[in-house]
Amino acid sequence: MMKNLNRRDFLKVAGFGAASLTIPGCLSDSQKFAGSVNSGRPPNFIIIFCDDLGYGDIGCFGSTKHRTPNLNQMAEEGMCFTSFYVTSGVCTPSRSSLMTGCYPRRVNMHANDTGLCVLFPVNKKGLNPNEITIADLLKKQHYATACIGKWHLGDQPQFLPTRQGFDFYYGIPYSNDMGGRPNTNRPPLPLLRNEKVIEAPANQDTLTKRYTEEAIKFIAANKDKPFFIYLPHTMPHNPVHASEKFRGKSANGRYGDTVEEIDFSTGQILATLKNFGIDDRTLVVFTSDNGASNRFGGGNGPLRGHKGSTWEGGMREPCIVRWPGKIPAGKTCDQPASTMDLLPTFARLAGTKPPSDRVIDGRDIWPLMAGKKGAKSPHEAFYYYQMDQLQAVRSGRWKLHLQLAVKKRNWGKPIPNSPLQLYNLDADIGEKNNVADKNPDVVERLLALAEKARDDLGDVNRKGKHQRPAGWVENPKPLLLASM
Repeated sequence: MMKNLNRRDFLKVAGFGAASLTIPGCLSDSQKFAGSVNSGRPPNFIIIFCDDLGYGDIGCFGSTKHRTPNLNQMAEEGMCFTSFYVTSGVCTPSRSSLMTGCYPRRVNMHANDTGLCVLFPVNKKGLNPNEITIADLLKKQHYATACIGKWHLGDQPQFLPTRQGFDFYYGIPYSNDMGGRPNTNRPPLPLLRNEKVIEAPANQDTLTKRYTEEAIKFIAANKDKPFFIYLPHTMPHNPVHASEKFRGKSANGRYGDTVEEIDFSTGQILATLKNFGIDDRTLVVFTSDNGASNRFGGGNGPLRGHKGSTWEGGMREPCIVRWPGKIPAGKTCDQPASTMDLLPTFARLAGTKPPSDRVIDGRDIWPLMAGKKGAKSPHEAFYYYQMDQLQAVRSGRWKLHLQLAVKKRNWGKPIPNSPLQLYNLDADIGEKNNVADKNPDVVERLLALAEKARDDLGDVNRKGKHQRPAGWVENPKPLLLASM
């Protein structure tokens, strides 16, 4: 895995050649692309969302360990976003932002019912059904909607995907390491079809394969009308599993096996779109819910940090977007964007608008995706929260880690004395050289942006002005095969 590379060198080594480097914008003057969206039938949408896949885990983002020919081809046919963020270094809060277009603290999904950083089986808490998800918006536009994979936004019936805008659900309701344990109320890891448990414990070896098959079936059944597929893979979250065809075949052990199977799965889905003649009517997004762990074999490339942290390695993810004829091929965009932006972007492309009765933090990034000349990030700032604690803020090329007397880590464990640190991410993607002393004006500006976030979203022991409640069930029950 590559180390100690700045961003430009990293992109060159990762295979983005000089011709496709467009920094800081998305296209040079000579790269012409209209970026217009055809009138008539709106596009299909597919989001492929990996679990714990690192920034440097696929070939087009620098991996030399994993064979990812289908994702590399997807990058050649689409655009790589190299400053693409999730809103948390762990599963539940990250997924809440993708679904709602909001920071986790906005929708009160930054912690579970006991103050831990993710939901667990039989928790009282879940994504509030009153929130409007991407699926809710698209369903109103007559889309067929499916969630196939790991949900992790509540396992009680009122929190399941079928109550959050999805016509169809097939998958596990939380992480694959949360199966039954002695002296707990956790059930064997359940696999659901819609709201019925059909297998417990789920056979994890074949999950990626079965998710892919279900996605292909859904495409086939809905090829003549607009559809939205949300495919949140269970892998490569630990414990990693792969089907027999891929087991023991990679150069990076079981972790690599799962990554290479996800690559194959992506290739199968893209081939299906081509076979049905709907390739040019489908926008596909590939990314991950957070960075790779510092164990188990994953890699975050040249980034500092890992899953569970607010360093770049915890929250900056590989992202590829592809829509033949609409998104320019073989290009990169380094403008900051995030999963929160998918809801307003998809809303625009589907001919509707984001909800106007509540705050939505995401912004329409279609100009970036379409390669519009001079397009810039629509965000003045991006905020890095660890659970309820604001830890850093990025604006343009600058990232400021706030001075904290006690800094929360993964699961809320504290470390003392986190100093003020400023990094120029354009020149120092690895966050190695603190330049706060040399740029007091930048520090002052970013501190003011941090205070705006505290006022709006809150901070430790401080409630934000525009937070909304999560869903809540007083007497949750485990999902069991026999009772369904």
